[in-house]
Amino acid sequence: MNSTRARLRVQVEGVVQGVGFRPFVYALACELGLSGSVGNTAAGVTIEVEGDTVALAEFGARVCADAPPLARVERTTNEVIACAGGTGFSIAGSQGGSGRTLVSPDIATCADCLAELADPDDRRYRHPFISCTNCGPRFTIVRALPYDRPATTMADLPLCERCESEYADPADRRFHAQTVACPQCGPTLTLYRPGAADVHGGVAMAETRRALSAGAVVAVKGLGGYHLACDATNGAAVSSLRKRKDRGDKPFAVMVADLACAQSIVLVSEEARAQLNDPRRPVVLLPKRHPVVVAEAVAPAHPDLGVMLAYTPVHQLLFGLAGDPPGPRVLVMTSGNVSGEPIVIDDAEARTRLAPLADAWLGHDRPIHVPCDDSIVRPAGEAPLPVRRSRGYAPMPIAMPIPVRPALAVGGDLKNTFCMGEGRYAWMSAHIGDMDDLATLAAFETATTHLAALTQVRPEVVVADRHPAFRSSAWARSCGLPLRTVQHHHAHIAAALAENGFDGSSRVIGFAFDGTGYGDDGAVWGGEVLLADYDGYQRVAHLGYVALPGGDAGVRNPWRMALSHLRAAGVVWDERLPCVAAGSAVERRVLARQLDTGFGCTPTSSMGRLFDAMSSLTGVCHRCDYEAEAAMRFEEVARGALDRCGRPYSFGDRSFSENFDAAPVIASAAADVLAGVAEDVVAARFHHAVADLVLAQAQAVRNRTGLSRVALSGGVFLNAVLTTLCVDRLAAVGFQVLRHRLVPPSDAGLALGQLAVAARITPTDNDPRRTACA
Repeated sequence: MNSTRARLRVQVEGVVQGVGFRPFVYALACELGLSGSVGNTAAGVTIEVEGDTVALAEFGARVCADAPPLARVERTTNEVIACAGGTGFSIAGSQGGSGRTLVSPDIATCADCLAELADPDDRRYRHPFISCTNCGPRFTIVRALPYDRPATTMADLPLCERCESEYADPADRRFHAQTVACPQCGPTLTLYRPGAADVHGGVAMAETRRALSAGAVVAVKGLGGYHLACDATNGAAVSSLRKRKDRGDKPFAVMVADLACAQSIVLVSEEARAQLNDPRRPVVLLPKRHPVVVAEAVAPAHPDLGVMLAYTPVHQLLFGLAGDPPGPRVLVMTSGNVSGEPIVIDDAEARTRLAPLADAWLGHDRPIHVPCDDSIVRPAGEAPLPVRRSRGYAPMPIAMPIPVRPALAVGGDLKNTFCMGEGRYAWMSAHIGDMDDLATLAAFETATTHLAALTQVRPEVVVADRHPAFRSSAWARSCGLPLRTVQHHHAHIAAALAENGFDGSSRVIGFAFDGTGYGDDGAVWGGEVLLADYDGYQRVAHLGYVALPGGDAGVRNPWRMALSHLRAAGVVWDERLPCVAAGSAVERRVLARQLDTGFGCTPTSSMGRLFDAMSSLTGVCHRCDYEAEAAMRFEEVARGALDRCGRPYSFGDRSFSENFDAAPVIASAAADVLAGVAEDVVAARFHHAVADLVLAQAQAVRNRTGLSRVALSGGVFLNAVLTTLCVDRLAAVGFQVLRHRLVPPSDAGLALGQLAVAARITPTDNDPRRTACA
């Protein structure tokens, strides 16, 4: 049988740089006896491959099917070109030009590298920066594309002769791995302690372990910034860190060396095991195991603990290898920043900004180009619920179900992330933080410039929330691009639609439940039922308005919101109710005057504020040290009584109404509290009541419209108990439920919805009617 010779030019787009794709192509071509070359370009990878057409066909099939584990091939295009002859295959130098490639997120150290790290006979034994094509830093060290060593923060660390040899060897796991390094060529650890000489390398690591064991707080440089670390079993050390960081009672995340240690401190389900072991290594929120191993100060008054497995060789060495003296088994590992500021990435800045917080600094000479905080997830039914999408996830794009114009969506002010999009891709940024600090705003601007450079998106429009006082919106107004604004809760529903691949061919029944969102009537919305698509929305129902007394003061003090709800429900402020007793007589008189006159009060339909009110009414939380504390603790209390709470509360008439009134629930809960019903039972009855409300409203709207698709979004749906109850009820009666799996339902996912809505608006369209943008 005669064979035919041909030559193809194959363009591969996707996450194909920095993940071992070129070495994979090289090995595949050599295996099949093909000649040619492979090289990085600004658009991805270009392959020229020549040989027998049968072998070429196999190559074409396997280049996608057998790609390296971290690669993500989005598209390939083939072009037949003239044969050039030759017998060898080579990796060509990278080329610039136009186009777009996708950058891999930072990935946890792989099993092969961990084995070498612990092997005394391996030349990288105990090397804190061991990595290969399958693991290690990517996003946080990339300065520009194509992804080659000179375009990363490794550029100033030249390879030694042996690393150079591995880099050039097609049979080696580090073939063209841009982060390849060893003890001879760096990077190098340095431990800095005020008043003491700096120490380096293995000595620095050994001294750090000793310091942590002795109760010190150490600033440790990670992949995307500094952490503040201390022994999580040392109550004095944890309390000291909490006081220094002005943390209040907000829980700390902890890190452990392996799954076995995680299972010794928290309850790990099969779903949680997969989340902990995920190469992205998020923080996973899980129930504490009893007796509790960590100090109470790690997560005061919380039954859950945020746990992550060590994801860098530096972290592994902090826990020690075989033969090391015993050290801490569990480390607090919290963001290296002053509360409210962005995470620190610069070494010199760390020694000044973190000076009041840390006793020592463990750094190194590989710069971090862009900050990237830890990601957080929690189990919720059949899929993890993202709480913060950052390290390990950013900047992986989200496939858009509709084409989007080149745009920058700036998100909200709390838990800010922004989003860039073009065509069928949307890139969510890493976690930025709360936009109430100049340093956070500077980090926001730096991050937008960096992501634009990596994605090659040139925004034609900027999209922002309609809230007149949002700092993110003020930045959008001043950035020089045409501005479009999107109503807050419409953006929430659109985010759920976009991440679930919904093409917008019909409207959905959207439940947008959160704490605060600027409403079309100037009120604070947050308990909304919308008929929505990308083009617009109709507010068909909402939680009845009550007064939010004192704005932020009402948010920080749930007892004030509880008393407002009691007043609206016609329930007397009985001092036997915990929320009433939480305020002094003077405070209650001032609040009563506010509610009587309306001074300093804003009407709100917020479901988040209702959760706060119930938390205080039940006696769980009266004053918040951090955002959403009252609702989080209320959920935790409810969890243990869901199956034994008896009949849930009711929002009243189950028939459709444009306003569903919280008064019956408040009155029933107050009566239960006065009758001595346990707080977990009250909390569980309320959670069931809200889930019943969602079901009743959805069925009523379906009866009127025929729609059977429901979207759940907004910060209230970070509540895993409520989300699971709602999904189960809705699915049982035939609804298709769109819930969040890729981006958080909170304002941390808002920008994706803003981007999707803006995709439907032409540059000249400024119509604020039913259309989405204004």
